[in-house]
Amino acid sequence: MNTGKSTGVDMLHGPMAMKILVFALPLMASGILQQSFNAVDVAVIGRYSSSQAMAAVGSNGVIISILVNLFLGIAVGANVVIANYIGQKNKDGVRRAVATVGIVSIISGLLLLGIGICVARPILEMMEAPADVIDLATVYLRIYFLGMPFMMIYNFGSAILRSIGDTRSPFYSLVVATAVNALLDWLFVSQFGMGVDGVAIATVIANAVNAGILVWILMRLPDPYTLKPAGIKVSTRDLSKMLKIGIPAGLQGMVFSFSNIFIQTSINRYGSYAIAGSAAAVTYEAYCYYIVTAFCAATIAFTGQNYGASQPARCKRVFGISMLMAVIGAAIANGLIVWQAKACISVFTDNEMVYHYALVRMHTVLLYQCIASTYEIGGAYMRGLGYSMTPMLLTIFGTCVLRLLWVFTVAPRFNDFAVLLSIYPITWTITGILVLAATFIVQRKAFSHLPA
Repeated sequence: MNTGKSTGVDMLHGPMAMKILVFALPLMASGILQQSFNAVDVAVIGRYSSSQAMAAVGSNGVIISILVNLFLGIAVGANVVIANYIGQKNKDGVRRAVATVGIVSIISGLLLLGIGICVARPILEMMEAPADVIDLATVYLRIYFLGMPFMMIYNFGSAILRSIGDTRSPFYSLVVATAVNALLDWLFVSQFGMGVDGVAIATVIANAVNAGILVWILMRLPDPYTLKPAGIKVSTRDLSKMLKIGIPAGLQGMVFSFSNIFIQTSINRYGSYAIAGSAAAVTYEAYCYYIVTAFCAATIAFTGQNYGASQPARCKRVFGISMLMAVIGAAIANGLIVWQAKACISVFTDNEMVYHYALVRMHTVLLYQCIASTYEIGGAYMRGLGYSMTPMLLTIFGTCVLRLLWVFTVAPRFNDFAVLLSIYPITWTITGILVLAATFIVQRKAFSHLPA
């Protein structure tokens, strides 16, 4: 099967370090642009509206994540299945999987639209959102979820392209969408006097543009990767494979976000300044985390193809190279942002109280974020080998159970913002040790199934 320059990176032959980097760099840029949707919303609201409106927009990330992550996990499953078929040179399998992804993306988006609109207010109430924030946050969330069908089309379409090594096309699409979002944010808020409703509407329109461009790209790919809307149908066999890998990955993300809801609830008790400051700092955490997730995507795609082609030595090299690049890349980015913390926070606010809380979060959480590479890359490697349950269980224990214990037992005794947030580096370290140990056990088991 030809997977040459016309469709992406050749993952099965030759040196891999530069290929992994070339694969990952557009994903980093794409992640930064995706995060910029929310960052621009927060920055525009912070500059042209109130701290309460900024808190309403910036504090919704955990709610969006908990609802979206299950379906993003299924997109990971689609990536692995298509990559395996490519490694096996199975064109019919690729065609079936691509058609299945087309249907799944539409259904996922519609489900999220309905669920998000219905549960937005109840979740905010459960999180004890302050009275001066909750109404604005509800408006933002309900409008935001109108764009979910477009967001799912983009994410599932990106999974198809990643599986064949093309990470540039989704990036180019996001460049256009981000520009549209920024322009409309400024227009609706600063010129038309709108508030959180304006930035939410801008995001929906930008997501629609993004999805439209990506569908156009997918319809013009060569066979067997091309998306044919008139002929899309579900292959139950391939859907089952995607769900087997994707559901554990999605549940892991959901539980991860679930634990963050309780941390966000604790942050909410410190008031709107703490919420706004935390939101500003979280933006930079998300930026840096996309370095790690870019190498996770590279790990899944490269491992998936090479495992499908029965090349265990190359799989091991994928893991080592991706881990090294993720740790170093995240550490450099984390350090640079903390070093320039004042300038970074000033993008969002000039309020001294907001700045204080943002700085505390940067020094307590962001500075140590590179540690998370250990369990993220390890988990991605296991999923590329077709094992998704093990990293899910270990990550749930490390990033949910331990965090909940901290929130309900340790943090209340100190009533200190920094103590509350210190659970992040603690759980990253513990989870990393557990996942890395499991990675080598799973690797041995997976390779034993390959033909000699």
